[in-house]
Amino acid sequence: MRTGRFSVGYSIPNDDDYGLVKLGPALDEAERMTVDCVELPLYAIEVVAAGRVIPERLRKVKDITSGRSIGYTIHGPLRLNLLEQPDLLPMHRDVLKAMLEVAAELGGRHFVAHSGSIPFHTANPAPRFHRQRDILAEMGDLAAANGMVIAVENLFGGSEGYAMLPSELAREIKAIGHPSVRACLDFSHAYLRSTKLGVSFLDEAAALAPFAKHLHVHDSFGVLAESHFGYRAERLAYGLGDLHLPFGLGSIPWDDLAERCEFPADPIFIHELAPPYWSDLQEAIDKTRSFAEKTKIGGRS
Repeated sequence: MRTGRFSVGYSIPNDDDYGLVKLGPALDEAERMTVDCVELPLYAIEVVAAGRVIPERLRKVKDITSGRSIGYTIHGPLRLNLLEQPDLLPMHRDVLKAMLEVAAELGGRHFVAHSGSIPFHTANPAPRFHRQRDILAEMGDLAAANGMVIAVENLFGGSEGYAMLPSELAREIKAIGHPSVRACLDFSHAYLRSTKLGVSFLDEAAALAPFAKHLHVHDSFGVLAESHFGYRAERLAYGLGDLHLPFGLGSIPWDDLAERCEFPADPIFIHELAPPYWSDLQEAIDKTRSFAEKTKIGGRS
């Protein structure tokens, strides 16, 4: 479990068919690592169906996760979009609520929820943002009742719609004004989005940092992949996309981030590492901890 002024962990492996048979060995491995917690990929574990918890599946997950020496954070649905058009929003809300209920049963400290995106050239986006704020505030009450924090993650955007810059997400979190609705600052996402829009990455990261109780640490080169590559190694060769590289392999200016950003008390640093680098996991964790040691911690909570 955690000791000190921050916690360090990593996201355990996941794929599109994450059977429970894989979960136990992954957690056994985590207990052998020098980590405080791991992030469970709830989006890849079949425990919610059509917006409702599957009780017997939840019992099986609890049997595997209970009694461990590590803590948990939970990553919610990747397709969550609380900026959806009104007729599609109820299912997003139901799935989010159900997964929060699962997270509470598993003892999750933080629940990572993706921020929404809107179609390009949306005529009047303001009502969408109001609806997102209302749902997050409602879910914040549920999180608070279970001792959790919802950490809303900044995205890098793409062909599907406009994603908020970190500074824009910071304004939304401030507008919601709920102590259990904070931010997840994904450094690579922020790097990619800032570079794409031609704004200062360091300024953007510093703007969201005071709200970021949760940090996703992984490296990239800050350049989005605009065309398809059949192999991941080709994207790496060209330095394109959200590569989830080990700390320091890309070009994110980590020392400058440590100097510019001030995080709230008791943040959690989670390294999201791509499978090709799994043999380097302990080194990546150690470097993440060293980075956390350099950061300013203890501002706004």
